[in-house]
Amino acid sequence: MPVMILSATTIGIDGCPVHVEADVQNGLPNFTVVGLPDTAVQESRERVRSALKASGFSFPRGKVTVNLAPADVKKAGPGFDLPMALALLVQTHQLPAATCVGYAFIGELGLDGTLRGVRGLLPMARAMHERKVRGLVVPSANGQEAALVDGLSVFAPQNLTELIGHLTAVAPLVPVIAEEQSAAVPGELPDFAHVRGQEQAKRALTVAAAGGHNVLLVGPPGSGKTMLARCLPSILPYLSHDEALDVTAIHSIGGILPPDAPLQYHRPFRTPHHTTSTVALVGGGSIPRPGEVSLAHHGVLYLDELPEFPRQALEALRQPLEDGVVTVARAAQCVQFPAEFTLVASQNPCPCGYRGDPKRNCACSPGQLLRYERRISGPLLDRIDLHVHVPRQDFATIRVDSKPAEASAIIRERVQDARTRQAKRFGHTSTHTNSRMTPKLVTEYCQVDQPSHALLQQAVDQLHLSARGYNRVLKVSRTIADLAGCEKITLSHVAEALQYRGQ
Repeated sequence: MPVMILSATTIGIDGCPVHVEADVQNGLPNFTVVGLPDTAVQESRERVRSALKASGFSFPRGKVTVNLAPADVKKAGPGFDLPMALALLVQTHQLPAATCVGYAFIGELGLDGTLRGVRGLLPMARAMHERKVRGLVVPSANGQEAALVDGLSVFAPQNLTELIGHLTAVAPLVPVIAEEQSAAVPGELPDFAHVRGQEQAKRALTVAAAGGHNVLLVGPPGSGKTMLARCLPSILPYLSHDEALDVTAIHSIGGILPPDAPLQYHRPFRTPHHTTSTVALVGGGSIPRPGEVSLAHHGVLYLDELPEFPRQALEALRQPLEDGVVTVARAAQCVQFPAEFTLVASQNPCPCGYRGDPKRNCACSPGQLLRYERRISGPLLDRIDLHVHVPRQDFATIRVDSKPAEASAIIRERVQDARTRQAKRFGHTSTHTNSRMTPKLVTEYCQVDQPSHALLQQAVDQLHLSARGYNRVLKVSRTIADLAGCEKITLSHVAEALQYRGQ
């Protein structure tokens, strides 16, 4: 009679239970894996065979069939090695069936029987906790990650022999206890105190951090655009525990989770190269994986030299910038990846980089300028709230012994106060920042007085603002008012917000 071992896989960023069934029949030696396995799962046959023999067990002779249910869900990765091995041990009476009841097993096997870590463990652990399993067995490399799920008993053996000793009560394992981690921002983050000058750009980035708004920095080479962008995480509020778990889950699925820091308390900062493909940027693939926009969830996505990115990749940013999610539809399934990030993009004003520079002459022809500007579409620019000019700084400003600028820690306090106001305002909704306000919330919280209304009407007529642009000006105005500690939006707040709109 076939035996069944509980395991799990991921669909998008969610865990999905998988039942691993094994059956051994008389016949010519053969090992078949069914249930939509990918290449890594198919190769489990050789890893399981060698691991069992190296651990002192015999591999069944005959026709071996392993089924991964549900059969209509694509199975990927080597995490099914361990449940396959246990299913075969139970089926061949080398391990009592009762020892595996209530447990879930996830892990890759080495040829010598050691257990190796797998990606996407946190969402799978969450799924097992919802099923109220007796315990979750994972490789030691994933022990701390799985232990982040409160109320779940996690066991993390080093190898298959250790696990069998635990299941048979010969050498019981101690449940893994999650280690505490500091939520402080690491000291090596770039600090605004080291950026001399560029006060307008710093102010714009402060507004962006306070309200979650997108920013475009335009300036000549060497003016400090990249440095400014890299300083932005240092003024963002710390992640809450729930946000940290979301970021950790996505990074685990993406395979970039540091082994020494299972819980990501620091805001992500992703800066893909301009040769990045559309799938790498927004996610996808035959088995959908999160892209850079999802890996930057609750953090910053920095696109340096924006016009150099492929046009198709940039246009794919429209949906995540508007909705905060990426929907990947395939014939077999449709998954969603969260993508609530702050976009910071930078570019030169022209191909040579010196258009409008008082010290250098621009060598670009009108045709080159036109082609350069057309690399970025109007609809994408319309979704960027703050357009900031970053000019060249003189020597008196950038000299090493000049007066230090305001530190990021001081700016972060103002940003945190503005975020606290927004949290109190949107507490009854799923919205967290001003940039994510729905039209209903904009109508409720972005009322302006008559002078501000007249200025907005003039801006719509002269700057040809779209309906989206008008709403985004109101959202930025609301953030500027929050930074100033004002409940009502005034003329000065609207005027500053309009200064950041691209023309």
